[in-house]
Amino acid sequence: MTHQDIPFLKILAVSDVELGLIYNPSLASRFPDTNLVIGCGDLPYYYLEFMISILDVPLYYVHGNHATEIESSPEGLQSAPWGGNNLHMRCVRDPSGILLAGIEGSLLYNYGPRQYSQADMWSKVFLMTPALFLNKLRYGRYLDIFVSHASPWKIHDQDDRPHQGIKAFRWFDRVFAPAFHLHGHIHVYRRDTVTETRLNQTRVINTYGYREVDFNCSDIPVQRSRDRDWRIRKRDENG
Repeated sequence: MTHQDIPFLKILAVSDVELGLIYNPSLASRFPDTNLVIGCGDLPYYYLEFMISILDVPLYYVHGNHATEIESSPEGLQSAPWGGNNLHMRCVRDPSGILLAGIEGSLLYNYGPRQYSQADMWSKVFLMTPALFLNKLRYGRYLDIFVSHASPWKIHDQDDRPHQGIKAFRWFDRVFAPAFHLHGHIHVYRRDTVTETRLNQTRVINTYGYREVDFNCSDIPVQRSRDRDWRIRKRDENG
């Protein structure tokens, strides 16, 4: 399946809290036609594995700051959800054609695992830029979906240090303009809490619990083969 086969890519994004309507045998009937699952952190591995086993779709995820280092399962000990694709510090092209990248963790507050200073996060963002520029050369755009656990600075974040946003993420969204930035970490307890914000071209969405996201595949340009174009030019030049 490629983006040319379907008008919209249906994404089920989850984070932070387990829900009975997700961890349920009727998951497939509740969320029909789901094409991707995206985990934005702090969910047990068995929960994510259940989702992709029922829906039979790819999983892309990042770890949160409360992620279990080792989780016990009937199959043994594991440090990641089986069948999932960890996006941390990676740029990945899904078979559907969409471009994803991610960064795990939260702001440093008590020196726990997967906590990083603002400077650390700037460093991680800058280390990803070569792959993003390569995306631009190969596919005509830097990125479609950025996945993180923490939110961008002053977007959906809170004043206490553990839940402050990441300054580098705000810069990242402005410069590389992904269609979506999906994050978790910020728990939602009130109906009037803002969970979606537009930052220039990017829709920043808090996926606490779950969010359904429709990605417009018509926004993905048809990839041209640079190698094929080069061969054609060479034949023309040689007559």
